This record gives sequence, C-alpha cells and structure tokens, in this order.
Amino acid sequence: MSNSNGPIIVFDAMCVLCSANAAFVLRHDRAGRFRLASMQGEIGAALYREFGIDPANPETLIVVENGRALRDSDAVLAIWAGLDRPWNGLATFRIVPYWLRDPAYRWIARHRYRLFGQRSTCWIPTPEQARRIL
Repeated sequence: MSNSNGPIIVFDAMCVLCSANAAFVLRHDRAGRFRLASMQGEIGAALYREFGIDPANPETLIVVENGRALRDSDAVLAIWAGLDRPWNGLATFRIVPYWLRDPAYRWIARHRYRLFGQRSTCWIPTPEQARRIL
C-alpha cells in the first residue's frame, strides 16, 4: 500500500487513550505531516495485515512510511519527533534503550482498555481533521 503523502499512523479508534493520542497528533502537527487510519477501517486493517498484525487483536499502533512499519515505542517516538515544538522534544526518549521502552509500551497496550477505557463507538474527527483521516 502506497503512502507517498507522508507517514500513516494506524491506531485503535475504540481505545480512549489511542483516540486521544490521534486528536493530540492532529492538533500538534500543524504541518500536516501525519495521516491517520483506524484499525477498525478498511485501510488501517489492510495495513495491519500487510505488516503481520491481526487487526482484531492488535497490541501496538504502527507508523507506516516508505514501505516500512514502526511499531511499539519506536512508533511513538517517530510520532513525537514529527510534532511541533515543544512536543517533538519528547523524542529524546530515544536515549532509553528499546529493550526497556518496549516492555513498558507493550504492558500499557495490552491493558489499555482496563486502564483508560473503551469507547462504545469509534472516535470521530472534527470536519477540519477529517481530511487527514484515511
């Protein structure tokens, strides 16, 4: 699947934390670098399958760019690096080795519904945000 218009973030739109993160990205990426796709949608589910992730039971968001998918904490750091200042400063957490970052990320991802809640319907972007949603 081509994404020549910049990186695509695939996220869980039923997850309160994940959809809040999507809204945060849309607010703090004024350059419009990122596009978003819900794993519940056709494009997001296809991207998950393309990279060997079951869209019915994902435990990570992914950032797809140039035919590659970043996952787990690397995906989060790539998102932070692409945001406006001061938020892009959070990407300095790259100094923490992935073998420390990823277990923490995976634990939160596995327990995201219990910790943060689950929506009864998918998150819906505002009309101005909708142009960046696939």
